[in-house]
Amino acid sequence: MIDERFAEIAGVATGNGYSHAVTTSGRLAFVSGQVAMDTEGKVVGLDDLAAQTRQAMSNLGNVLQALGSDWTGVVKFTWFVTDVSDLQVLRDARDEFLRPALGDRPNPASSLIQVAGLFRPEYLVEVEAVVAL
Repeated sequence: MIDERFAEIAGVATGNGYSHAVTTSGRLAFVSGQVAMDTEGKVVGLDDLAAQTRQAMSNLGNVLQALGSDWTGVVKFTWFVTDVSDLQVLRDARDEFLRPALGDRPNPASSLIQVAGLFRPEYLVEVEAVVAL
């Protein structure tokens, strides 16, 4: 269970779309990176970051459901992207999943890492999560 999200901390610039820290009690799940792969192993949204982010988030949502959780249980995301210049596209697609679940509450803690490439060159984004159960 999530205890508190710290989006605003004195002496630290307010995060844009993430919390600086999240506290939790109870069990944690560490979810492997999810990409824009459909159930048949095919890439969804070739050269389309928004479509790939939506598919990765959809896959992550399915994992959350299997864990008996939902978006409100996500404590932290780690994002791997091949091009950070499209960050707003990623945020908008992410928020299509988070806003209905979180409402006005701050987003989870988050890290964003630009990488030279992912495990297949077609992928533009991968997201992993830590989840409070």
